[in-house]
Amino acid sequence: MRAASPKKDVIAVVLKGYPRLSETFIAQELLALQKQGFNLQFISLRHPTDKTTHPIHDEITAPVNYLPEYLHREPLRVLKAWFSLRRTDGYRHAKATWWRDLKRDRTPNRIRRFGQALVLATELPAETAHIYAHFLHTPASVARYASQMRDLPWSCSAHAKDIWTSPDWEISEKLEDLEWLVTCTSKNVDHLRALSKNGSKVELMYHGLDLARFAVNEDRRHIRDGSNALDPVRLVSVGRAVAKKGYDDLLASLGNLPEGLNWSFTHIGGGPLLPHLKSMAISLGIADRIDWRGAQSQQHVLEALRRSDIFVLASRITQDGDRDGLPNVLMEAQSQKVAVVATDISAIPELIRDGETGLLVPSQDPEKLAGAILALCKNPEQRTVFANKGDERLRDLFDAENWNARLAEKFRSIVDPASEKGIR
Repeated sequence: MRAASPKKDVIAVVLKGYPRLSETFIAQELLALQKQGFNLQFISLRHPTDKTTHPIHDEITAPVNYLPEYLHREPLRVLKAWFSLRRTDGYRHAKATWWRDLKRDRTPNRIRRFGQALVLATELPAETAHIYAHFLHTPASVARYASQMRDLPWSCSAHAKDIWTSPDWEISEKLEDLEWLVTCTSKNVDHLRALSKNGSKVELMYHGLDLARFAVNEDRRHIRDGSNALDPVRLVSVGRAVAKKGYDDLLASLGNLPEGLNWSFTHIGGGPLLPHLKSMAISLGIADRIDWRGAQSQQHVLEALRRSDIFVLASRITQDGDRDGLPNVLMEAQSQKVAVVATDISAIPELIRDGETGLLVPSQDPEKLAGAILALCKNPEQRTVFANKGDERLRDLFDAENWNARLAEKFRSIVDPASEKGIR
């Protein structure tokens, strides 16, 4: 008697790195899918570099397979994968695709993607039904090549840098190959549909916020107005110290605040530009007002938000096109009724309505940013209005449970989850 074929119920999730402190939006999605009973396996292109993790990562139990980050470090693993697949039709299909890509992108990274795809295709469980990549650049390339090697469907969740720094030809060809793509802003949707022959493949799906983890801050009272040196207005920002976050603009704006205004600023996040920013703060004469806390867990971020008055984010578009999409930290701040000042780029206006739920200013304009910060520092009543309306809009439109339920339905059409849990 012929042995029964294994049940095809595994969703292989390809991630650039796992776990990552800066990608809580991915973690909350993966946990939601796990709770729905889906059989997940994570494939990470890189080993973790953060020294800590968020509590949410402890709740996620799916196994993780780390691919060779650099092919020369695990040559036997790569060679074994190639030897196993070299005579298959899938390998020939993927190699032809990769060769066309390599002619237009002659980089070591392109070679590494193909080697990682070989290992992925070989080591995927026989029960794999679908490959799902987070980010449209490197992870999607690895997923695409591996899907061709294994003759499996694949899909993608696209975000920010991966969209705006990838060449149009590559995005168009990936959109033609995949089954569907979800992305987290309307601006992304418009851009991707313009590059697709079948715009219906692209769907808006906000990450939203897991509101069960961010209960309403009922004790929030906005009373500080910058007049008390012993109780200054508390400013906070959370984000990696990289160019697109605009922290040099933010420091310049803080340096422009009037001397008589009492304020303090807390920054949470790692990043390569931290030494430069700390030096800049010294040169501006504001270093004694700044608390640089480095990378922190979500629990510590939440505690900092609860103690703060104004959240500031000075995002900008860099020369290579890199930018934020819709930063989850803005939602986290609003969930704790912190008044928000941000720049008006990308999808930030999809969340923050200028003059209604916060203040928006042009990017790379420290003078206007300083003016917005000053206005909110001196007006706790206005902060209260923005904070309450921002929290209300967040809970109406950006509840992650609703958006994750829609994503679960897409996967439910591919595989039946192991549990019979319904979507609430």
